[in-house]
Amino acid sequence: MELDTLILSRLQFAANISFHIIFPTITIALGWILLFFKLRFQATGDEKWMDAYRFYVKVFALSFAMGVVSGITMSFQFGTNWPGFMEKVGNIAGPLLAYEVMTAFFLEAVFLGIMLFGARRVPPWLHTLATFLVAFGTTMSAFWILVLNSWMQTPVGFELRDGVVHATDWFAIVFNPSMPYRLVHMLLASGLTASFLIAGLSGLRWLLGDRGADVRATMKTGVMIAALLIPLQIFAGDLHGLNTLEHQPQKVAAMEGNWETRGNVPLLLFAIPDESQRKNHFELKIPSLASIILKHDPAGVVPGLNDFVAEDGTVMHPPVFKVFWSFRVMVGIGMLMLAVSWVAAFALWRQGFDRLTPWVPRALVVMTFSGWFATLAGWYTTEIGRQPWLVSGVLRTAEAVGLVAPVMVFSTLVMYLTIYGLLTLSYMFVLTYLAKKAASGEMAPDDVARAPIQRAIGVQPAE
Repeated sequence: MELDTLILSRLQFAANISFHIIFPTITIALGWILLFFKLRFQATGDEKWMDAYRFYVKVFALSFAMGVVSGITMSFQFGTNWPGFMEKVGNIAGPLLAYEVMTAFFLEAVFLGIMLFGARRVPPWLHTLATFLVAFGTTMSAFWILVLNSWMQTPVGFELRDGVVHATDWFAIVFNPSMPYRLVHMLLASGLTASFLIAGLSGLRWLLGDRGADVRATMKTGVMIAALLIPLQIFAGDLHGLNTLEHQPQKVAAMEGNWETRGNVPLLLFAIPDESQRKNHFELKIPSLASIILKHDPAGVVPGLNDFVAEDGTVMHPPVFKVFWSFRVMVGIGMLMLAVSWVAAFALWRQGFDRLTPWVPRALVVMTFSGWFATLAGWYTTEIGRQPWLVSGVLRTAEAVGLVAPVMVFSTLVMYLTIYGLLTLSYMFVLTYLAKKAASGEMAPDDVARAPIQRAIGVQPAE
């Protein structure tokens, strides 16, 4: 099989972004949850909240480090694999990425050390402030990245001069048509990812015999946050879908597997889209429901994929099978989140912790990383759904790829996949290790984090 630089470069960037995004998805919301733990401790004086803070600040530190490292690796690909991107739209992408560094990364770098190691070394108000500023910094980082990504989806506020994009209205660029919907959708996804991670790790500690007050508090917190956020996410997702229908109808057509522009479009629960024959196989559908969702009218007309094929046969819509199924995976996991969080919340309310049936923590453990899979499926829907454009209507993906030998891209792709696979497994192992150590009581929460550092610098850990 002949290697293709474009396909390999897309796969490589997809591998990098897939690995990178799962860690900011945790830290964006986890920073605010840590602030909640700290404020609850200050308000009540109950040590369980500080124990919860000490445990999950380690999870935050590990996730933050993984996100930073993978983000640096990903940024290099703009120059090595996609030079055409910065050549064409660098006048907009460059400043937006710089704003992220200046308003978010520097803020995190300055106060992260105080947040991680200063709880007993600085005044409580300063440590709380550091936690707030780190949480705020992670959110600002998400804001600027989502501004750039949203602008690539719905570009406005620019003009072309000699084939190069120049900004004409920075307010329009920052607050482009899809940015508010995309930002809210992503922040809610982060909240769900972090809440299910907390609930899952608490469930694991519960099954390991740790029935401490901090475990009860964190399990309840994770479940309740998830139960509250998932309905908001469904509502925000619906608004985001309507915005996408307005600005990127070909993406919605692919998500729905709809080939012809028509009314009374069914919602397809299952189908196998066939681009060669321009139709679906083995459809399982609910009549008119897609029209009701998208147009709020059973007879509402929904755009079809065949409208996005040029007279010369050039296809100007995204790959249908990938977008169709990634969207359904995202929605399916979302429905599972709704069911698990609400049933678990009901069980905690009715049974309490003393009579809690084992299936509740077991279900939470199974759902620990559900936010990762839902986020990745949603991200694939968004990014693959933009194809064949890198910047919609401005720059095609094929026009931005660099002239790199396919074998070089292939070799680095294999290397990335290997390293990222090992790092992901290591990350899960460390989380499990922390949960087991905390459950066994072999180390106090602070000692779990300090011991490896003390050994590294030659200091004997305290017994």
